[in-house]
Amino acid sequence: MPLFPLSGHVLPGGTMRLRIFEPRYIRMVKEACNGTSCNPIGMCMLNDQGQVDNNTHIHPIGTAVTIVDFEQLKDGLLGITVAGQGLFKVQQIEVQDDGLRVGHVCRLSGWAPQPLAEQDQFLATQLEEIYKTYPELAVEYCTEDLQQADWVCLRWLEILPISATAKQELLQHDDCNAALEFLRDLVLESKQ
Repeated sequence: MPLFPLSGHVLPGGTMRLRIFEPRYIRMVKEACNGTSCNPIGMCMLNDQGQVDNNTHIHPIGTAVTIVDFEQLKDGLLGITVAGQGLFKVQQIEVQDDGLRVGHVCRLSGWAPQPLAEQDQFLATQLEEIYKTYPELAVEYCTEDLQQADWVCLRWLEILPISATAKQELLQHDDCNAALEFLRDLVLESKQ
Protein backbone atom coordinates (compact mmCIF):
# COMPACT_ATOMS: atom_id res chain seq x y z
CA MET A 1 0.00 0.00 0.00
CA PRO A 2 1.40 3.45 -0.84
CA LEU A 3 2.08 5.42 2.34
CA PHE A 4 1.36 9.09 2.88
CA PRO A 5 2.94 10.33 6.15
CA LEU A 6 1.30 13.45 7.58
CA SER A 7 1.25 15.56 10.71
CA GLY A 8 -2.58 15.58 10.52
CA HIS A 9 -4.49 12.44 11.36
CA VAL A 10 -7.49 10.66 9.88
CA LEU A 11 -8.90 7.51 11.46
CA PRO A 12 -11.63 5.04 10.47
CA GLY A 13 -14.92 6.85 9.92
CA GLY A 14 -13.22 10.22 9.49
CA THR A 15 -12.50 12.35 6.45
CA MET A 16 -9.70 14.73 5.53
CA ARG A 17 -9.10 17.22 2.73
CA LEU A 18 -5.59 17.32 1.33
CA ARG A 19 -3.57 19.40 -1.14
CA ILE A 20 -1.33 17.24 -3.30
CA PHE A 21 1.68 18.84 -4.98
CA GLU A 22 4.72 16.56 -4.73
CA PRO A 23 5.19 14.47 -7.91
CA ARG A 24 5.42 11.20 -5.93
CA TYR A 25 2.03 11.83 -4.30
CA ILE A 26 0.44 12.96 -7.57
CA ARG A 27 1.59 9.61 -9.00
CA MET A 28 0.20 7.84 -5.92
CA VAL A 29 -3.24 9.41 -6.48
CA LYS A 30 -3.22 8.60 -10.21
CA GLU A 31 -2.28 4.99 -9.57
CA ALA A 32 -4.81 4.61 -6.75
CA CYS A 33 -7.64 5.83 -9.00
CA ASN A 34 -6.63 4.41 -12.36
CA GLY A 35 -9.75 2.33 -12.99
CA THR A 36 -13.37 2.07 -12.01
CA SER A 37 -12.63 2.11 -8.27
CA CYS A 38 -9.96 3.60 -6.02
CA ASN A 39 -7.41 1.44 -4.26
CA PRO A 40 -6.56 2.37 -0.67
CA ILE A 41 -3.76 4.70 0.36
CA GLY A 42 -2.10 4.39 3.76
CA MET A 43 -2.25 7.56 5.84
CA CYS A 44 0.49 7.40 8.47
CA MET A 45 1.33 9.53 11.48
CA LEU A 46 4.75 11.19 11.53
CA ASN A 47 7.12 10.15 14.29
CA ASP A 48 9.10 13.25 15.21
CA GLN A 49 11.65 11.05 17.04
CA GLY A 50 12.27 8.89 13.94
CA GLN A 51 14.52 9.34 10.93
CA VAL A 52 13.67 9.50 7.23
CA ASP A 53 16.71 7.50 6.09
CA ASN A 54 15.55 4.33 7.90
CA ASN A 55 11.79 5.06 7.69
CA THR A 56 11.37 5.31 11.46
CA HIS A 57 9.76 8.72 10.86
CA ILE A 58 6.56 6.75 10.08
CA HIS A 59 4.58 5.35 13.02
CA PRO A 60 3.50 1.72 12.45
CA ILE A 61 -0.28 2.09 12.88
CA GLY A 62 -1.95 3.86 9.97
CA THR A 63 -5.35 4.25 8.36
CA ALA A 64 -6.30 2.82 4.99
CA VAL A 65 -8.23 5.57 3.18
CA THR A 66 -10.01 5.82 -0.12
CA ILE A 67 -10.28 8.94 -2.23
CA VAL A 68 -13.92 10.03 -2.26
CA ASP A 69 -13.56 13.37 -4.07
CA PHE A 70 -10.99 15.40 -5.95
CA GLU A 71 -10.77 18.85 -7.52
CA GLN A 72 -8.31 21.28 -9.04
CA LEU A 73 -7.76 24.02 -6.49
CA LYS A 74 -7.55 27.74 -7.31
CA ASP A 75 -3.78 27.62 -6.89
CA GLY A 76 -3.60 24.86 -9.52
CA LEU A 77 -2.85 22.09 -7.03
CA LEU A 78 -4.79 18.86 -6.77
CA GLY A 79 -7.24 18.70 -3.88
CA ILE A 80 -8.51 15.35 -2.65
CA THR A 81 -10.85 14.23 0.09
CA VAL A 82 -10.11 10.89 1.71
CA ALA A 83 -12.29 8.73 3.96
CA GLY A 84 -10.80 6.48 6.62
CA GLN A 85 -11.74 2.82 6.19
CA GLY A 86 -9.69 0.74 8.62
CA LEU A 87 -6.47 0.48 10.57
CA PHE A 88 -3.33 -1.35 9.51
CA LYS A 89 0.13 -1.99 10.89
CA VAL A 90 3.21 -1.47 8.73
CA GLN A 91 5.43 -4.56 8.65
CA GLN A 92 8.05 -3.34 6.17
CA ILE A 93 8.64 -0.23 4.03
CA GLU A 94 10.21 -0.01 0.58
CA VAL A 95 11.26 3.30 -0.94
CA GLN A 96 10.63 3.70 -4.67
CA ASP A 97 12.85 5.68 -7.05
CA ASP A 98 10.86 8.92 -6.67
CA GLY A 99 10.79 8.64 -2.85
CA LEU A 100 7.26 7.22 -2.53
CA ARG A 101 7.16 4.79 0.34
CA VAL A 102 5.18 1.58 -0.06
CA GLY A 103 4.32 -0.48 3.00
CA HIS A 104 3.76 -4.17 3.43
CA VAL A 105 0.90 -4.02 5.91
CA CYS A 106 -1.41 -6.26 7.90
CA ARG A 107 -4.95 -5.14 8.58
CA LEU A 108 -5.98 -4.55 12.19
CA SER A 109 -9.47 -5.32 13.40
CA GLY A 110 -9.96 -1.92 15.02
CA TRP A 111 -12.30 -1.17 17.87
CA ALA A 112 -15.62 -2.97 18.08
CA PRO A 113 -18.74 -0.80 18.19
CA GLN A 114 -19.50 0.21 21.76
CA PRO A 115 -22.41 2.36 23.02
CA LEU A 116 -21.47 5.62 24.70
CA ALA A 117 -22.40 5.42 28.37
CA GLU A 118 -24.59 8.14 29.86
CA GLN A 119 -21.75 9.47 32.05
CA ASP A 120 -19.62 9.94 28.92
CA GLN A 121 -22.26 11.80 26.91
CA PHE A 122 -20.40 15.05 27.63
CA LEU A 123 -17.68 13.83 25.22
CA ALA A 124 -20.17 13.77 22.35
CA THR A 125 -21.65 17.13 23.39
CA GLN A 126 -18.22 18.78 23.53
CA LEU A 127 -17.28 17.23 20.18
CA GLU A 128 -20.41 18.70 18.59
CA GLU A 129 -19.52 22.10 20.05
CA ILE A 130 -16.05 21.91 18.52
CA TYR A 131 -17.55 20.96 15.14
CA LYS A 132 -19.93 23.96 15.32
CA THR A 133 -17.12 26.33 16.30
CA TYR A 134 -14.62 24.93 13.78
CA PRO A 135 -16.66 23.53 10.86
CA GLU A 136 -13.48 22.79 8.91
CA LEU A 137 -12.75 20.03 11.46
CA ALA A 138 -16.21 18.46 11.23
CA VAL A 139 -16.93 15.16 9.56
CA GLU A 140 -20.34 14.06 8.37
CA TYR A 141 -22.18 12.38 11.21
CA CYS A 142 -25.62 11.48 12.45
CA THR A 143 -27.17 11.21 15.89
CA GLU A 144 -26.37 7.48 16.01
CA ASP A 145 -22.64 8.17 15.53
CA LEU A 146 -22.66 10.38 18.63
CA GLN A 147 -24.05 7.47 20.63
CA GLN A 148 -21.06 5.25 19.77
CA ALA A 149 -18.08 5.47 22.14
CA ASP A 150 -15.68 4.09 19.53
CA TRP A 151 -16.73 6.69 16.93
CA VAL A 152 -16.58 9.59 19.40
CA CYS A 153 -13.12 8.53 20.63
CA LEU A 154 -11.75 8.27 17.09
CA ARG A 155 -13.01 11.75 16.23
CA TRP A 156 -11.40 13.19 19.38
CA LEU A 157 -8.10 11.49 18.55
CA GLU A 158 -8.18 13.07 15.09
CA ILE A 159 -8.46 16.62 16.38
CA LEU A 160 -6.60 16.61 19.70
CA PRO A 161 -3.16 18.25 19.68
CA ILE A 162 -1.50 15.36 21.51
CA SER A 163 1.55 13.45 20.32
CA ALA A 164 1.23 10.86 17.61
CA THR A 165 2.98 8.46 20.00
CA ALA A 166 0.13 8.85 22.51
CA LYS A 167 -2.43 8.25 19.75
CA GLN A 168 -0.52 5.16 18.60
CA GLU A 169 -0.57 3.75 22.14
CA LEU A 170 -4.34 4.23 22.44
CA LEU A 171 -5.02 2.70 19.00
CA GLN A 172 -3.15 -0.48 19.96
CA HIS A 173 -5.87 -1.49 22.43
CA ASP A 174 -8.57 -4.00 21.44
CA ASP A 175 -11.37 -1.60 22.39
CA CYS A 176 -11.90 2.10 23.02
CA ASN A 177 -11.92 1.92 26.83
CA ALA A 178 -8.36 3.22 27.29
CA ALA A 179 -9.16 6.12 24.95
CA LEU A 180 -12.38 6.81 26.85
CA GLU A 181 -10.50 6.99 30.14
CA PHE A 182 -7.86 9.26 28.61
CA LEU A 183 -10.52 11.56 27.10
CA ARG A 184 -12.60 11.72 30.29
CA ASP A 185 -9.58 12.98 32.21
CA LEU A 186 -8.47 15.36 29.48
CA VAL A 187 -11.85 16.94 28.74
CA LEU A 188 -12.92 17.18 32.38
CA GLU A 189 -9.56 18.76 33.28
CA SER A 190 -9.95 21.37 30.54
CA LYS A 191 -13.44 22.28 31.78
CA GLN A 192 -12.14 23.11 35.29
